[in-house]
Amino acid sequence: MARWIQSRRRPLTADGDHRPADGGPGAGLDGPGGAGRAAKAAARLSDLREGLGGIGTTLDADTTCTELARAAVGLLGGAAAVLRRTGDAGSGYGAIVGDPALLPDARWAAATAREAKTPAAGTPTAPWLEHPGGSGAALSAPLTSGDDAYGVLVWARSGEPLERAEGELLALLAERAASHLRHARDYEQVSRTAGDLQRALLAEPGRPHPNLDVAIRYQPAGRSTLVGGDWCETVRLHFGRTLLVVGDVMGHGLESAVDMSAYRSSLRYIASADLPPHRVLRQMDDIASGEDDRRPATCLLARVDPGRGQLTLASAGHLPPVLIGLDGAARLLPVPVGPPLGTGLGGYESATHRVAPGETLVLFTDGLVEHRGEDIDHSLARLAALRFTAGDAVDAVLESILGRLDARHAEDDVAILAARPHVRQGPKAEGTAGR
Repeated sequence: MARWIQSRRRPLTADGDHRPADGGPGAGLDGPGGAGRAAKAAARLSDLREGLGGIGTTLDADTTCTELARAAVGLLGGAAAVLRRTGDAGSGYGAIVGDPALLPDARWAAATAREAKTPAAGTPTAPWLEHPGGSGAALSAPLTSGDDAYGVLVWARSGEPLERAEGELLALLAERAASHLRHARDYEQVSRTAGDLQRALLAEPGRPHPNLDVAIRYQPAGRSTLVGGDWCETVRLHFGRTLLVVGDVMGHGLESAVDMSAYRSSLRYIASADLPPHRVLRQMDDIASGEDDRRPATCLLARVDPGRGQLTLASAGHLPPVLIGLDGAARLLPVPVGPPLGTGLGGYESATHRVAPGETLVLFTDGLVEHRGEDIDHSLARLAALRFTAGDAVDAVLESILGRLDARHAEDDVAILAARPHVRQGPKAEGTAGR
């Protein structure tokens, strides 16, 4: 951009050639035809502002390339495309705007991409390469930012030859786009690293007892949130029982993911003592409230005892679970709701329900049901109104819920767990405490 600004300090003639700054016929805007040149310059500047403003509206590289080609055509007409650089080679024209027949052979643009260098400010070398053949005008402007090259902008039109001022405008668009492409690449790298972290933090939970079928899904809320604090866990207890857990750390981002890992670690440690669910929550709250930087979190515990047909629930500010009966009907299970973990307020209680073999328990975070501007009771009623086919596997139940509630377009992350008890026959039905 500094190169473009420096070049613009030299006055332009009506045909786009530079004139010395010390005047000459027609050098200023107050001479004959000056008003017309001023109006034309103002209009072109307005178009340039609009073009620059339309580049880099997202952190998606493909979108940025399309915006660049659209801005080039909007500014000077003709056709434009971007040849992305992949290693030492070009990947072929993409983001084509206008008539592709106007564009020169992509091999010429690929050669430009291989040799693309950013000229120093003030040097006579133009920051673009004109196509030597064909009628009309065509140029290739490298997409470079610092020492990195991302490809080239290729623009062409029929008829009028290229003016230097037009080449400089296209080079400026290419510089702006290259800067946004660098940001998009950096974002992609961060996203990949954050995704690896999220998968590590949400590693396969502990194995439940064989008398319980379990399925878990985690659905991130689009690309705006790299990592979050939603999580699920299963913990084997004595006598064939399993503790099911779903939690949601308040906020988003890396800090929430780190706190989620801390809550999960403390849960595993406390649950190994085989305490009632409400006492597990109490101890988790004591630990979290003693750390000033720990974010509050909601959490729901469900201790399933298939042998006795019992389900014990305790909630720390979390939404209630759903139980799907043998007839496929769903209903919300009432549970006493205590304050979120990390507040230090305590006051957790447990509630016990009956659960029969073949019934399906579903625990979830609020991203599954919540919609902006909608009362949470209506959101929960929508889930409870779903009906399911008897005999569907727990994985199929989760996929059905996610699809019918359109969770893939949820406004928040979604963690969901489904569990179905069944009675095992024989001496192996006796549970152990191992994980």
